[in-house]
Amino acid sequence: MLRIALASSWQHRRRLLGTALAVVLGTAFLVGTLVLSDTIRASFRTVFTDVNAGIDAVVRGEPLAEGASSRRALVDAALVDELAALDRVGSVAPEVEALAQVVGADGTSIGGDGPPTLGVNWIEDPVLAPYELVEGRAPTAAGEVVIDVDTAEVGQLSVGDVAVVRTPAPIEVEVVGLLTPRGGSGAGVTITAFPTAEAQRLLLGDEDRVTRILLAADGGDDQQLVDRITPVLPDGVEAVTGTVYTNEALDDLGRSFLDFFEAFLLVFAAIALLVATFSIYNTFSITVAQRLRESALLRALGASRRQVLASVLLEALLTGLVAAVLGLGLGIALAAGLLGLLGLLGQFGLPVEGAGLEVGARSVGAAFAVGVGITLLASLLPAVRASRVAPLAALREVSVDRSDQSRGRRWAGLAALAVGAVFVVLALTGEDGALRRAAVGAVGVSIGVFLLGPVTARPLAGVIGGPIRRLRGVTGGLAHRNAVRNPGRTASTSSALMVGVGIVTLFTVVAASINATIDEAVRGGFGGDLVIQGGGFSGAGISPQLVTEVDALPQVDRAFGVGFGQGLVDGEERTYSVVDPDAVTGVLDLELVAGSLADLGDDGLAVDEQSARERGWELGDAVELDLLTGTVLELHVRALFEAGPGDAVGALIVPLEPVAAAVPQLAYVSAFVLLADGVGIPEGQAAVEQVAAEHGRPEVLDRDAYAEQATGDVDQLLGIVYVLLALAIVIALMGITNTLSLSVHERTREIGLLRALGQTRSQLRAMVRWESVIVALFGTATGLVLGTFLGWVFIRAIAAEEGIGTFAAPLGPLSLVVALGALVGIVAALRPARRAARLDVLTAIATE
Repeated sequence: MLRIALASSWQHRRRLLGTALAVVLGTAFLVGTLVLSDTIRASFRTVFTDVNAGIDAVVRGEPLAEGASSRRALVDAALVDELAALDRVGSVAPEVEALAQVVGADGTSIGGDGPPTLGVNWIEDPVLAPYELVEGRAPTAAGEVVIDVDTAEVGQLSVGDVAVVRTPAPIEVEVVGLLTPRGGSGAGVTITAFPTAEAQRLLLGDEDRVTRILLAADGGDDQQLVDRITPVLPDGVEAVTGTVYTNEALDDLGRSFLDFFEAFLLVFAAIALLVATFSIYNTFSITVAQRLRESALLRALGASRRQVLASVLLEALLTGLVAAVLGLGLGIALAAGLLGLLGLLGQFGLPVEGAGLEVGARSVGAAFAVGVGITLLASLLPAVRASRVAPLAALREVSVDRSDQSRGRRWAGLAALAVGAVFVVLALTGEDGALRRAAVGAVGVSIGVFLLGPVTARPLAGVIGGPIRRLRGVTGGLAHRNAVRNPGRTASTSSALMVGVGIVTLFTVVAASINATIDEAVRGGFGGDLVIQGGGFSGAGISPQLVTEVDALPQVDRAFGVGFGQGLVDGEERTYSVVDPDAVTGVLDLELVAGSLADLGDDGLAVDEQSARERGWELGDAVELDLLTGTVLELHVRALFEAGPGDAVGALIVPLEPVAAAVPQLAYVSAFVLLADGVGIPEGQAAVEQVAAEHGRPEVLDRDAYAEQATGDVDQLLGIVYVLLALAIVIALMGITNTLSLSVHERTREIGLLRALGQTRSQLRAMVRWESVIVALFGTATGLVLGTFLGWVFIRAIAAEEGIGTFAAPLGPLSLVVALGALVGIVAALRPARRAARLDVLTAIATE
């Protein structure tokens, strides 16, 4: 049996390779993701290790809140001298770190869209300094800075130039030197170094404290240094080794970016592998059906069921091994290509230029585990079916497909649909847990649709093929009959495309609905005329000084900023927004439910109604807000409002004055402007832009542009999703091609008879092509309806759980999906149609 299985695999090696290609692509995507992620992690580890190479110990404040490890208390600067006096302490240097953004020669702020824009103090000690001076001199007086080489190049700045640095208030400085991070790679981070006293004043607002203290040992290892200095540290201050400090920084980076980056790509790798599983299952099902006589003959000659099962699984194992090897190689090549692309797109701040690929054990293991595992799993049911064939089947013709008449399949499909429908109804009628119930319902409905595929294939394919039959005459009629006479094959062939189209449709509908919800909220909730956007989530933000200057313009009636902070609200870490409550009224419509923003004063709090309900807050209740700066505010709930997805403020609104007094680097994310009566948008926008030009040129948008920008991020993400999902469509296309090829092989004698009766090669190609189009449109239509329905369910569930959600089904993109489905059918049929047309008529007629 082993020799028979190997001989069969070799005899059908082209089929084996074609079958493996679907798994190859999915495995390659998985391997490419893992290799790319491991390479980026290794590159960041190299950068962090180089930058911190001379640091043996770090003295720092303890975390200000559980779960907010990056927010630590400042350290008393007087501790520097105490530590320097200890034995075995070689070097000590204070470090100051906060946000500072350089403005280029053209007036535009540099960075802010990814890697941090850091302001630091200049460290003289060459052992502890994380950077090296490459030109000019160190800053020694107020108004002098050293910036990194990359920032100078982007901003067209040189030593001796006068520039502006935003902290977030604009400060005019002289560039006296250029630096480069130790090791040569800053991972896209912009660095501005001030004299230490100036950095304390500008960045921390406290000349008596620093961010942390760096130490180098004079003999002994880093742990011995930590043990030596720990006894002299005051309460609330701790010491860790340089290795621990570096590893924590890498872990923080992983949690904030790399883990999400990897998980995001792995989701689409899983989708591609799911579609590949359907393709493999279809191919093996058809192959086993075509070899029914062969299996029966083996049984008649004495082969046991176990041996027949093993022979099919062995062929699947060989297919999986081939797929794993090819997928591993292609995945490594894919990772190398993406790495080169990321190197060209250096603005993302990934230190990948010149990095070597990290092909770890998990990447190799994943390739073989997934490649072989998926193939064996997909072939298991067809293999069991082959092992159950009776020996007498060798004397009969292959049985007609009856999968559309299977009672078990019908009842299983109806049961899955019923369970899914129950959870969908529960999701639409409940609040808490609506999304979880919607997800369970979506799985149930999807399984039901798949199981009922053969049942619905004959009538739906008949409806789709009807116009083709009328338009294309005999050729269209034959294509239509070929598509509907084997509903099980039609359903299984189209299943991979159904999954791909369904997921694309789901993302399209959800994205369009989110955009519609945001657009509706933005246009309905913003009563102002202009919006100033900070431009970058990692930048210095908008200076309160800019808002003050805009508010003083004669063209402006009112201007106010919105800032965000992270603090502890009754002990729970939450994000809060900071606004001037008097200025908000009439510009932002917050749909007040109770109370008034005018009543906030300096100790009031406005809360989203849902958040208040979840925490049991009512008007007048006291709430404690720890700003994580050493200041705790006692606030009282004085207003309740209904929040929406497009709101410029969050669920908690805190008055400006008490926060401004406690936060050293208060910055706004955006600012809203209401123009004076009689001032047109162009005139007002020009006046505001003139002031903004002195503060790093943040964007000044009118209402329409602001609404478009609010939905632009969703559209951009959707574009990335489409690119990643394209692989699933390609795999589905390959599955249809493979199935059609096997179908053409099965119908060799039939094709020969048609050719003998006068069918031309052109008509034969058209017949196969239109059959493919019908199958593809069946899968597309099923996926389109399923994806649209599930999108509606999820949006309704969001509305039930969050109180927001506007369903939208964009006709343009969905029409494009249908056209894509038809195109897939045409492309998939090219090779099978060409092979069918090349068959010799006499040879085909004589085929058994």
